[in-house]
Amino acid sequence: MSSESVKEDCLAWAARDPSGVLSPYKFSRRSIREDDISLRITHCGVCYADVVWTRNKHHDSKYPLVPGHEIVGIVQEVGPNVSHVKPGDHVGVGTYVNSCRECDSCNDRDEVSCAKGSVFTFNGVDSDGTITKGGYSSYIVVHQRYCYRIPDGYPLECAAPLLCAGVTVYNPMIRHKMNEPGKSLGVIGLGGLGHMAVKFGKAFGLNVTIFSTSESKKEEALSVLGADRFVVSSDGEQMKALSKSLDFIIDTASGDHPFDPYMSILKTGGVLVLVGFPSEVKFSPASLILGTRTVAGSVTGGTRVTQEMLEFCAEHKIYPKTEVIPIQYVNEALERLIKRDVKYRFVIDIANSLK
Repeated sequence: MSSESVKEDCLAWAARDPSGVLSPYKFSRRSIREDDISLRITHCGVCYADVVWTRNKHHDSKYPLVPGHEIVGIVQEVGPNVSHVKPGDHVGVGTYVNSCRECDSCNDRDEVSCAKGSVFTFNGVDSDGTITKGGYSSYIVVHQRYCYRIPDGYPLECAAPLLCAGVTVYNPMIRHKMNEPGKSLGVIGLGGLGHMAVKFGKAFGLNVTIFSTSESKKEEALSVLGADRFVVSSDGEQMKALSKSLDFIIDTASGDHPFDPYMSILKTGGVLVLVGFPSEVKFSPASLILGTRTVAGSVTGGTRVTQEMLEFCAEHKIYPKTEVIPIQYVNEALERLIKRDVKYRFVIDIANSLK
């Protein structure tokens, strides 16, 4: 195909090299197919994954790279096979845009665990060999299976972080029965994922304890997020006082930290779920065996649980705490994200700033 026949009509911001610096970029999206939805992007959340791949930290970045996988927008056009949404509807796209659709995981609508590997929303290789480009862009074309209905009246800027940060904690909480009222939950880390775990925990009727290294977060944790208890995790006395007191812990911290102190806080049969990415996980076998405890991992969620989570948030009026920014501020936002200087999720106002 000649370059003259390709219409570069998608506006975006892209990184060109491992410096990760983003700047304006134009490219062409695929034409809409029979099962596709084309949506005009209104907002896109900023995730630490955007830092990882714009800066080639996994040594697999494909430049120019357009990040963003917490995407919400308005349907512009649908293919002839699409019936569950129509132009004008509010929809979202999360961390993946394709999967094999044939394996056990896909058949169970848990596509994130696809046996052949799901195709990431950006920096992934799609079935036609093209490199996927994410939500720091004016529009996107996605197969209907990987597009979610945003419930009527739910604010779009709040819906964006749910597509990664929200479902990453909601999915394991449901799987490990952390939705049983009256039980106790510990949340390690109070960033984009942690603050959502607190909100879900309170909506499920749990008694929620926040563990943080930062005493300065205490007042907001208790008075704004509604946690029942705040513990400075570096304080050995505070930690020992909680011995064998919690049913569950969800660990959102990606910095390296000891695990044995948290394991000792779990009751017999307690569960610790890891959703952060420290460089290693080390704990004494006794921490696991003597308390009959479980350590599990989890990553985002399939299409079934993601849609369920969106409806749960709308029903229970659960809204992430966001800082809405223009696309022109995104390089500063990524630097602030690295320094954990955000409460609690940046969301780019694509519709009003990407021109």
